[in-house]
Amino acid sequence: MASKGAGMAFSRKSHRLTSDAEKSRVTGIVHEKLLDDYLHRIFSSTDRAPTAATSRKLLNFQNLPEHLDQLLHVDEEAEEEEESQGKVEGRLGPSTVVLDHTGGFEGLLLVDDDLLGVIGHSNFGTIRSTTCVYKGKWVYEVLISSQGLMQIGWCTINCRFNQEEGVGDTHNSYAYDGNRVRKWNVTTTNYGKAWAAGDIVSCLIDLDEGTLSFCLNGVSLGTAFENLSRGLGMAYFPAISLSFKESVAFNFGSRPLRYPVVGYRPLQDPPSADLVRAQELLGCFQAVLSVELDPVQGRLVEKESSEWQLQGQPTVLLTLAHIFHRFAPLLRKVYLVEAVLMSFLLGVVEAGTPAQAQSVVHQVLDLLWLFMEDYEMQDCLKQLMMSLLRLYRFSPIVPDLGLQIRYLRLTIAILSHEKSRKFLLSHVLFDVLRSVVFFYIKSPLRVEEAGLQELIPTTWWPHRSSREGKDSKEVKDETSEERLRRRAYERGCQRLKKRIEVVEELQVQILKLLLNNQDDNGGEASRYIFLTKFRKFLQENASSRGNMPMLCPPEYMVCFLHRLISALRYYWDEYKASNPCATFSDEAYIPPQVFYNGKVDYFDLQRLGGLLSHLRKTLKDDLASKANILIDPLELQAATMDDLDEDEEPAPAAAQRPMQALAMGGALPLPRPSWLSSPTLGRANRFLSTAAVSLMTPRRPLSTSEKVKVRTLSAEQRTREDIEGSQWNEGLLVGRPPEEPEQPLTENSLLEVLDGAIMMYNLSVHQQLGKMVGVSDDVNEYAMALRDTEDKLRRCPKRRKDILAELTKSQKVFSEKLDHLSRRLAWVHATVYSQEKMQDIYWLLRVCLRTIEHGDRTGPLFAFMPEFYLSVAINSYSALKNYFGPVHSMEELPGYEETLTRLAAILAKHFADTRIVGTDIRDSLMQALASYVCYPNSLRAVERIPEEHSHRRIAMVRSLLAPYEQRPWAQTNWILVRLWRGCGFGYRYTRLPHLLKTKPEDANLPSLQKPCPSTLLQQHMADLLREGPDVAPSFLNSVLNQLNWAFSEFIGMIQEIQQAAERLERNFVDSRQLKVCATCFDLSVSLLRVLEMTITLVPEIFLDWAQPTSEMLLRRLAQLLNQVLNRVTAERNLFDRVVTLRLPGLESVDHYPILVAVTGILVRLLVHGPASGTERATSVLLADPCFQLRSICYLLGQPEPPTPGTALPAPDQKRFSLQSYTDYISVEELAQVEQMLAHLTSASAQAAAASLVSGATAYGSTQPQYTSPQLCAYCTPNLSGHPTPAHPALCSLQPTSEEDLCPICYAHPISAVFQPCGHKSCKACINQHLMNNKDCFFCKATIMSVEDWDKAASASATSSAA
Repeated sequence: MASKGAGMAFSRKSHRLTSDAEKSRVTGIVHEKLLDDYLHRIFSSTDRAPTAATSRKLLNFQNLPEHLDQLLHVDEEAEEEEESQGKVEGRLGPSTVVLDHTGGFEGLLLVDDDLLGVIGHSNFGTIRSTTCVYKGKWVYEVLISSQGLMQIGWCTINCRFNQEEGVGDTHNSYAYDGNRVRKWNVTTTNYGKAWAAGDIVSCLIDLDEGTLSFCLNGVSLGTAFENLSRGLGMAYFPAISLSFKESVAFNFGSRPLRYPVVGYRPLQDPPSADLVRAQELLGCFQAVLSVELDPVQGRLVEKESSEWQLQGQPTVLLTLAHIFHRFAPLLRKVYLVEAVLMSFLLGVVEAGTPAQAQSVVHQVLDLLWLFMEDYEMQDCLKQLMMSLLRLYRFSPIVPDLGLQIRYLRLTIAILSHEKSRKFLLSHVLFDVLRSVVFFYIKSPLRVEEAGLQELIPTTWWPHRSSREGKDSKEVKDETSEERLRRRAYERGCQRLKKRIEVVEELQVQILKLLLNNQDDNGGEASRYIFLTKFRKFLQENASSRGNMPMLCPPEYMVCFLHRLISALRYYWDEYKASNPCATFSDEAYIPPQVFYNGKVDYFDLQRLGGLLSHLRKTLKDDLASKANILIDPLELQAATMDDLDEDEEPAPAAAQRPMQALAMGGALPLPRPSWLSSPTLGRANRFLSTAAVSLMTPRRPLSTSEKVKVRTLSAEQRTREDIEGSQWNEGLLVGRPPEEPEQPLTENSLLEVLDGAIMMYNLSVHQQLGKMVGVSDDVNEYAMALRDTEDKLRRCPKRRKDILAELTKSQKVFSEKLDHLSRRLAWVHATVYSQEKMQDIYWLLRVCLRTIEHGDRTGPLFAFMPEFYLSVAINSYSALKNYFGPVHSMEELPGYEETLTRLAAILAKHFADTRIVGTDIRDSLMQALASYVCYPNSLRAVERIPEEHSHRRIAMVRSLLAPYEQRPWAQTNWILVRLWRGCGFGYRYTRLPHLLKTKPEDANLPSLQKPCPSTLLQQHMADLLREGPDVAPSFLNSVLNQLNWAFSEFIGMIQEIQQAAERLERNFVDSRQLKVCATCFDLSVSLLRVLEMTITLVPEIFLDWAQPTSEMLLRRLAQLLNQVLNRVTAERNLFDRVVTLRLPGLESVDHYPILVAVTGILVRLLVHGPASGTERATSVLLADPCFQLRSICYLLGQPEPPTPGTALPAPDQKRFSLQSYTDYISVEELAQVEQMLAHLTSASAQAAAASLVSGATAYGSTQPQYTSPQLCAYCTPNLSGHPTPAHPALCSLQPTSEEDLCPICYAHPISAVFQPCGHKSCKACINQHLMNNKDCFFCKATIMSVEDWDKAASASATSSAA
């Protein structure tokens, strides 16, 4: 027993001769009279009158056991009743009642280890208990863990259930459904009231009267069923049917009923005799804590329990030994722990201050550990914490949160005891319990019971404006009444927040206890035990996604993260206070060596550069040179063997597969659990461990013989030295690169906690933050509905009383719902979106940014960083921007602009970083950058990238201008479009004009932000396009190719849609097809806008024909523009008909966006360009066979071209016209369109006249040879009307025959011959083809050269040879 009290400090003095009085004081030996008084004081029964000192029996330690037996004696009848449980009349089955998991169930269910909790894992699973009743009055309780579809009640053994029919759906089965608020027995009727998570449903059956009823949280819901079938063979089992993912916990009597009902007996009888004994022994134990012996004065001294101290007195120790000899076995039973010990400790917590309560609980736990066997104490502590967790999780929310505060204070008091804390950390908190529940504050589903009506008597909700172009931060003018309501609401929110902060502070105290690293006396400190369990917790949630029992609910994870950050920053800054060389938590980051030295296990999470085994093989030289880390060749060979499949695939396939996995961004298979280890699975299990490494400490050079091989340890095997390091071992930070400072940031263990917090955010916190925004969205929807209803009330005629009554009823419903939601929103803002929570997320964002910046400096070793660091940086910024408003704004945070700039620099550099290979993370970076440039503040941050990092900005633009082939190009094109939006022709809209009258969309969407062009980035783009001879042609050629593909796909799809719409039979168009069709249209518009931007910034690329590719690019552009115009502007064409249908999904398809984009390009070419460029552009445009002047007239609502020199007539109101969009197109822009039309009309007439003159000269006739002004592609008429033939032999002598036309386009004459194969085409086709392919059109031979070809010259050469 002495060895078990190692944690107890007894004062010891040296032995010497002393007087009797001094001897009594030191040793605690007392005389008979005092001992008798003491023992009678301790062991007097609570229900017996105290006996006089003269008549009572003298007590000492010899006769104390006999006295205790008499004190704890229980009536023989009660003893026999307890021993004969299970033979009670009216009940059949085992005395210990549990769920029948062997045969009494239907469907797939997950049952807890104690056989009392159940989770539905199929459509509608059913399970019953092992015990039934046939006579008497019985009750059991069900704790509702989730509020979904469940039917709880009773059934007979003859009831048959399936996946559609459960309890209450058959004869002789009866159920209550609080989700639908109904009762069930074959048929269903309304009954009771709705339940919520945390409620207790009491199920009562009276088989004497034949009735069945239910209670909700102790309140009777009334009799549900009468005239139950009774008699021979009729016995009723407790049963439940529940749908997928719903969960409950039963209490048949194994624990004290929360709401016992007089006259009804629990199915499982309580241990009555043991309960009486335990209460008597507890009274004796409390008496010991309230009395002290004074051997000197020979008297008993009354003491407060908080002041009592165990001083090693033998009398007290022997007394306690007698108590716990009988008390310890009882404290292993769940019922007694909850009914006796829990009640006593909660009373201690309530009776005094936190310090006093902690002192008493500390004394009690010391005594329990001292006088109980280890296994007894461990069982007792385990049951105690399970009861505490259950009470905290499912206690109702009261106005002052008093119940939650009470249970948390007791938890803190227990965990303040060092030995208890370490045991619970090692074996209970993360292994048996979901201890994360202690850090969760559940949201009340019943506003009334939570007292929110008293806390927030006045409700208010924000108004959301739907007017286009209105700044989202603009506040609507408030009336004085609205202002008073808002301020009263805000005061109520503050009152609620202060009460919640009390609970949050207690939760932080729990984590501070778990993160204590100073309690390493006689064992490992709490922090390192916590780290081991925390890492395992993260692994379960990272690797077991989809396995619901293993996953921590995301709402718990959010609260856990915030409390963990508070405790982490507390210890971080505390370490800084005692170590000036360390950094404050405001400058925290994770050093890059943590990612590649193998000291922290990242499970199967993907690295930026791919798989860890692949990185260690390919970057082993960099690890050796930069970080002094040598990879063990034997481990590399083992890793290579692990890469082989079970079927021993061929070596080439095995070598290629890792690279394919990297290219696809795939992850390794999930590691096998340790319980699957076997000789046949040994190779696969090697994935659980990481490769061994040889480390050279950077602080001092080591010779070859001094190199120490260190194998990376699992989380369970690590010690404090492995984490914190020692004199020549940097622990977690071994392998420091030269770019990192030598001074440590903080304790290494805190770095690992921080790393885990970032991983937690990535696992589920971000998704939950987005989910909780739904409450705010609901408020906005109901507020809009209420405003619409009030508007209708004002407009409704007073004579229509029926309509007024319905509108008034709707108004009342909306108002009540808004009152409820606004109070619930106040709770959500206080617990999830408060200013402090926003600062926590902001701190994580800054930590990730610094970590990425430091990792980037390591060069190729940056590839070892886990992908989730970049994901958290992107997502946390998104959460701060989108989820915490409008109550809190990111702009209020310290260092806001600097943070935006740093994130901009990271996105600019890494969205095209070749060290990042994962497809998903590359897409995330691209999407983040695309969103970033949509908002003015973040776009300006990109422009503010410091001069020393300006190359990142230029490199970003260079990456955006890379050819679109062989890479995802839609997002990069979107980025370029956003940089231009606001500068293009008619390109200043937020929503398309024809969509303004439709339902407003979310104003926070990136696509709905106001135009904010960047002239700086546009200038970078112009400089880069002028930089080299190949940059602009390759980029523009890819843009033109994609435009041709996107628009062709769009036309093909609308043809199919039109055909489906015209069929007589009823048919439906696939919504996915409509979405793809709209996407192709949007892509076409955006590609046209990029071309407009390019022509505006660098017109010489198309118009300076001294450049070798300019003419070809201009001709391709003209061809595509004419195709788009002809398809969109044709009278009653396919495009018109599909637009008129206004199909859901095709809302964005309209004339305006695509026609203004084309118009912008044409205006830039024909109006704004230099005279020589305008002349070239006009000639190319008119020379294209597809050109139709009518398409240009369509832009201004003109059916036919106007006569040259005359004014334009007024546009037809029924036709499309740019003049109808005066809110979007300026007067200057309209004038430019009119100027362009006049110019093309004149040029077209001159070209037609020139064509007629040429034809008359050739044939001596006045009849024109062409009915439309078609010209040869190489005849380039100038604006004076005089043709300038490029090959007069063809144009002046004879027309081009069909044999002389290009066999590819049939639009231009043959003018080029390919060598060596000799096939021919026009120069336009071959030059366009050679931009992408070097093979011949016809024979696929490689084209070595292209020569000019002249038919007349070729014929004369042939005749001369003859």
